[in-house]
Amino acid sequence: MSKNAKIAAGGVAAGLILLIWLPWWAALLIVLGVPAAAYLTLDPAQRRRLRRVSRKELGR
Repeated sequence: MSKNAKIAAGGVAAGLILLIWLPWWAALLIVLGVPAAAYLTLDPAQRRRLRRVSRKELGR
């Protein structure tokens, strides 16, 4: 199992646990808010690099 697959599986498991313990809107807020907050903590050069890499992978 690749590193990205392990991260995805962990995210799905965490999301399911959050849905059981919290109302659906709170779980959704956490699932969407954490990656958004992480993106906002990047400096502008890191954001440009991330967008460039993402576009390259979309073109495969």
